[in-house]
Amino acid sequence: MNGFDDDDELWDMDDLVSDSITGPLRAKQMVFVDQASHSLLNLLARVSPSDAAIQITGETGTGKELIARYIHRKSGRSGSFCAVNCGAISEHLAESEFFGHEAGSFTGAQGRREGWFEAAHGGTLFLDEIGDLPLPLQSKLLRALQEGEVTRIGSRKSTTVDVRVVSATNVDLNAAVSAGNFRRDLLYRLNTVSVRLPPLRERRGDIAPLVEHFIQTHSARLKRRPPTIRHDALTLLQRHSWPGNIRELENVIHFALLVAPEHEILVEHLRLQGGPELIATPRPAATSVDQRALENLGEVLRQCFRTPGRSLFNDIERRVVQDAYTHCDSNQMRTAELLGVTRNVIRTLLRRHVGAADNQGDAQCAGEDDLNDDAADPSASQVQRYDA
Repeated sequence: MNGFDDDDELWDMDDLVSDSITGPLRAKQMVFVDQASHSLLNLLARVSPSDAAIQITGETGTGKELIARYIHRKSGRSGSFCAVNCGAISEHLAESEFFGHEAGSFTGAQGRREGWFEAAHGGTLFLDEIGDLPLPLQSKLLRALQEGEVTRIGSRKSTTVDVRVVSATNVDLNAAVSAGNFRRDLLYRLNTVSVRLPPLRERRGDIAPLVEHFIQTHSARLKRRPPTIRHDALTLLQRHSWPGNIRELENVIHFALLVAPEHEILVEHLRLQGGPELIATPRPAATSVDQRALENLGEVLRQCFRTPGRSLFNDIERRVVQDAYTHCDSNQMRTAELLGVTRNVIRTLLRRHVGAADNQGDAQCAGEDDLNDDAADPSASQVQRYDA
């Protein structure tokens, strides 16, 4: 298989991410072959050495955390890289997790503990799913970024911190600001530099070398000789729309290696999600709702206005939330993406209208995160620390 030329850039993260042979499989390599990827790499080369806050936007599975690690590596900062999944933060422990606490400051605080800001001192703090951060914590985060200091719960003494913040989101934070779910001043503080990570369907030149990389990586883990991939199978992969992006591609190759014979991967070994309708000529992603659909919706609303009842807005909101949740197979994260709001907003609406936010929805969402999110691997404290 013809992967990539010597002039194409392959950036290996094996020296940054510890990952044992028995640990979870994770993409640890960024491939810069497609022209869109080269443009991204050139931008990162210019902005990484500064201390400017960087916000990475992109769909689930595009590799936002890998880009954050790349920025940290190129920044020259000597401190740790700490990755925080904001979507997994418990609201009543959030302040302690970010800023730390003193012994006895609250029930269960048996000893002194540093927060993520102190852990990342001199390094980089990566805030993934920043759009899911609770509003009360947003104001405290803003103050820490403005003042460059934090105060542990139970302490009156502030601690100076030198932290470079990189954040990531797959939702429209401007829409979240308009909806009152995200602070505008915090958004300005976080996106001094905005980096858009293109989905895999917009950088198809990366697909073939990524396939080769995943074949080599997973073959080594499976202790087998790396097979070749037939041309028609590779063509099928290059035509697929990849809604799950790089994470989905890795899963497809991993499965193919499990079921394919020793020497070759064929079309029948590729388990592509969604059926043939996803395997088509790529088309530009829609940036707004279809105008004809909006006109039809307007006519329906006008009919409702004639007989509004006593709770029209609540009735319409409930119908939108229920239909969107059903359309997304009862998955909170996809419902949030569909409606252009944060997952915290969806959880609130589901509790109000569906009653599923704290039960089935969360379980499904957690499972989806394990496969598709770019956040750090879940742990007891939802933080991973990598010393430079």
